[in-house]
Amino acid sequence: MNKALNILLIEDDEIEVMKFNRVVSKLKLNHKIIEANNGEEAIEILKTKDIVPDIIVLDLNMPKINGIEFLGILKADEYLKYIPIIILSTSNHQKDLLECYRIGIAGYVIKPLKYEDYVERITKLVEYWSLNELITN
Repeated sequence: MNKALNILLIEDDEIEVMKFNRVVSKLKLNHKIIEANNGEEAIEILKTKDIVPDIIVLDLNMPKINGIEFLGILKADEYLKYIPIIILSTSNHQKDLLECYRIGIAGYVIKPLKYEDYVERITKLVEYWSLNELITN
């Protein structure tokens, strides 16, 4: 049975945030989306530990702290390092992909240009993680 997820979406582009929210809301599982505009804001959200996300969906190209820098910070934290992180990025550079997997991501999804393809990818991503056994505290 699919379960509702707490998803931390770290994305600086408002249109991308709206698209993600629209797709997830259509799944009708009451997933809770916590939004952060950049890595710095996400770290502040995670420090409070009020809501520990089940998964983190992370853009790579952001101001202040980029996605790879954020990954390094998160993976150094004993409490937060086990949260699955899925990269959702326009970058298809092999260097980015390899570095992200080296640091310890759970997946890497390239943002497609066509909205229909985006819907399909986000739907599969969320459905997969809502079926997966996640670490709960």
